[in-house]
Amino acid sequence: MCELLGMSANVPTDICFSFTGLMQRGGNTGPHRDGWGITFYEGKGFRTFKDPNPSCKSRIAELVQEYPIKSCAVVSHIRQANRGGVSLENTHPFTRELWGQYWTFAHNGQLTGYQDLDTGRFKAVGDTDSEIAFCWLLKQLDDRFPDTPDDWEAVYRLLAESCDTLRELGVYNMLLSNGEYVLTYCTNNLHWITRRAPFGKASLIDEDVTIDFHEETTPNDVVTVIATQPLTNDESWHKMEVGEFNVFHFGEQVFNRTV
Repeated sequence: MCELLGMSANVPTDICFSFTGLMQRGGNTGPHRDGWGITFYEGKGFRTFKDPNPSCKSRIAELVQEYPIKSCAVVSHIRQANRGGVSLENTHPFTRELWGQYWTFAHNGQLTGYQDLDTGRFKAVGDTDSEIAFCWLLKQLDDRFPDTPDDWEAVYRLLAESCDTLRELGVYNMLLSNGEYVLTYCTNNLHWITRRAPFGKASLIDEDVTIDFHEETTPNDVVTVIATQPLTNDESWHKMEVGEFNVFHFGEQVFNRTV
């Protein structure tokens, strides 16, 4: 299985601390040796770094770890390949345009029967179940909302129902973002934590690193981190339920649906 990492924050924030923990799971403390990627949103644009090599040995991952790119929305992924070969085009996250917005997607799990999904005008470049599922998901949005929607709660509900359909094909844990909202869906393993004042210290599970968030933040900061498994051993993470769908907006949970 792959692992996911996402962030939603109310001010541009770097994800170096959490990414340091995730990077070690890419071939060191975990078996996810088949590539990694991360997307940072900056306004309407985005930066994506990808490498089909293990993140624990990647010079590009070291750059991301040491270069504090600040963003309000981040989607990251480390891969253990099961559908599609180990290659750059099969490395998550994937990004497409819809409604004049860049949407970025990463998936943890394994699907069957995904070849029959109708993706319409959204075509997969690689040959993973994840990218095809993403293209199908965007088609559901495009079919229902040909123009930019005004009712975003209707968008959330359609996405949640579409994710339910994909879950019927196998394990489907997801991160999806358009740079403003970060959306999550859980089949079996997905956790999140919201950090806000009063901030304290946190220690990584996979690396001997401790940070005092009080020294790195302001009292008004709100930062939510989403991960397949908790990254720290001294904080209380929320474990999502099967079929749970969440939306985070600038660090705050603004929509939740459980089944």
